[in-house]
This record gives sequence, structure tokens and C-alpha cells, in this order.
Amino acid sequence: TEHVVLGGEEWNPWEAEERGEQAASQQRYEANLQMIKNVRSHLEHTSLRVQIWGKAAVGLYLWQHIFEGLLEPADVTAQWREGSQKAGKTHFSFITGPSVVPGYFSVEADNVVLVLNGREKAKIAYATQWLHYAQTLIQTRKIQHVAVVLLGNEQCNNEWIQPYLKRHGGFVNLLFVTYDYTLVNEEDIFQWPLGVATYRNFPVVEPSWSMLHDPRSYLCNFLGTVYKNSSRETLLEILKQDGLDKLCWIAAREQWQPQETNESFKNYQDALLQSDLTLCPVGINTECYRIYEACSYGSLPVVEDVMTPGDCGNSSMYHSAPLQLLKTMGAPFIFIKNWKELPAVLEKEKIKSLQEKIQRRRKLIEWYRNFKAWMRQKFINTLENSFLPSDKG
Repeated sequence: TEHVVLGGEEWNPWEAEERGEQAASQQRYEANLQMIKNVRSHLEHTSLRVQIWGKAAVGLYLWQHIFEGLLEPADVTAQWREGSQKAGKTHFSFITGPSVVPGYFSVEADNVVLVLNGREKAKIAYATQWLHYAQTLIQTRKIQHVAVVLLGNEQCNNEWIQPYLKRHGGFVNLLFVTYDYTLVNEEDIFQWPLGVATYRNFPVVEPSWSMLHDPRSYLCNFLGTVYKNSSRETLLEILKQDGLDKLCWIAAREQWQPQETNESFKNYQDALLQSDLTLCPVGINTECYRIYEACSYGSLPVVEDVMTPGDCGNSSMYHSAPLQLLKTMGAPFIFIKNWKELPAVLEKEKIKSLQEKIQRRRKLIEWYRNFKAWMRQKFINTLENSFLPSDKG
């Protein structure tokens, strides 16, 4: 069939119809776009209000290091400190300090995150009082949801918290717990990073040009307590045998000192800043503050990769695989099974160029920044998915 050509263009008898369909299609598209915008703005206004009660030092890691939140007043000895920020669809407020006592502060949100210490019996007794207070608020409909961030026991014996969890008939919706706890299931129980020792006022460290680029005076460092018959004793023997202790900043003590002096703390920070590697031998648990503190200063952690005894690794998922959270997140550390491997690691270190070390520091600091950002996002998403009313059905 021949096409009728009018004025040099092909004639299309359905043109008017197609134009009408196009216009209708455009209208549908714009209507859909408007609907999406309305849903978005509705979601943005459906914001969650969450109040975090920081009753353990790990709360400061959550707020200041992971959320990069500020606290007023800045004085760490203040009786009451608070901060707030909006993240995702959620408005967070944070309170901490000795004056934060059950019944003596205003509960300003329907949703509460309770940060507790479950390290030993006395701490657990105190944590339980807070849980009972939260339970009363749930029962009297003052609040709707509760999540707990728990500084877990170093042997992962956290049975005491289980009856409080929703899955066991309790009222706690979500649990974020430190260490490789076998009950972590990524549904209502999540592993949480130990972080830095905020109880010793370890700061939020901003990487400087010199931290990244300057040569460092020591190959490695270890400042810490040496427990009898521990791998830490083995570590010191190996360093001394090969004279490697001369190349590293080593300051060992026999007794653990919870009370840090300004001088000893400054020494510790200087050691991290002046060493290319930070040796992280197992203490009571494989995961220790030192790992995160070394990352803050771009000193690569050399981690003893062994399972902590107790309930930390008895499930098939965690069996003989410590530091699950850090490994899942691709931590660029050196993992060793035995300190006898250390001399070979240090030999390699001796011949590394400054340029290679700068690259490695960059990678470590960047990884640590991303790790904290990821933990923040995961925390927010988990709370929102659990606490916000779902639109299903």
C-alpha cells in the first residue's frame, strides 16, 4: 500500500487518537508522580520519636562516635547531659549522666532505647531496675516500644536478659549486644560493636594530614596488662627473643589499672599515633577497645584470631569464627592465630615504603568511617522497621 504524502510528511490517520492517548498517559504519569510525592512527604512526617537513655558508657560510643551527635554541656563530669538529632524518619534525643534516674526525668517519646551494662552481677542488678521501670511505662501505655543496647558479659553469659525479650514473652522488641553472642539472629538480636573506651574519655578523633602522611617512629605498640599464663606473656617473650621490642613501643604492667592518669592516657594515644601496627592480644574477650582505638589513629590492628571461651561461639554460625561483625564488614586488619607469626609480619613491615603505609592508613581510616556510618544506618533502619506502623494490608 502506498502512503499518502502530504507536504513532504507521511499522513497518519490515527494521529489525533495517539495524541489524545499521549496526553492521557502524561496525565497518569503526573498523577502517579504526585501520589509518590504525597506518600514521601507523608512518610517524612510520620516520624518516629526515640529517646535514648544512656546508662552505660557504651551509649557514648553510640551517640558521639556512631551518630556523631553532640552533648550539652560538654563537661564529661556533668550530672546531666543531653543531645538530639533527626536521622531518617526519626527524631532522636539522648540523655545520660548520674542524674538520669528512673522516675526523675521526663519521658519524651513513645519509643525508648535503653543502654545498659551487663558485665557483672552488680551491673545486672542495676540494669534490671531500669528494665522494670521501662516495663511499667509500657504497661501504663506511657511508651510503646523498647530496644536495648547491652554491653554484654565478656564470656557472653547474657541469659539474664532473655526473659525480657518479646520472643520469650517479655516487652523488649530489639536487642543490640556486644561480642560474638551465639543468640545473634539478625531478626531481633543484633551484634553491636564494643567501640572505644568512652569510660576513659577516649575522644572522637578527626584524622589530620600529619596522622596520614608522617613517618611513624615505631613498627608496633602494646600498652596493657599482661595476665599470667595468657597469650600476652607469649607475645612479650617473642618480641624480646628477636629484639623486636626495641622497634616497638611496649609498656606492660602486671595489674590492670581502671583509673587512668592524664599522663598514662596521653602515652597510650601517642603510642597509637606513633606506631604503624597496634598489637591486639586476647584479653578476657577477643574483641577489645584497643582494636577500635587503633583504627581511630590509623594504626593497623594485628588481632589474635581466637574464639573466646564461654557462650561466645558455640553455635555453628559462630564456631571458631570470632569478630563476626568486623569480619562481615571487611575489616582490613592483620589476623593471626598465634603470636609466633608476628616476627614474619614485622619483617614485612620493615621493608614497607612510607607511600604504602600512607595508602594503608587511608584505607583503614576510610573503612572505619564507613563502618560507623553503616552501623548507624542499620540501627536506624532496624528501629524504623520494628517501631513504625506498617502499611501492609
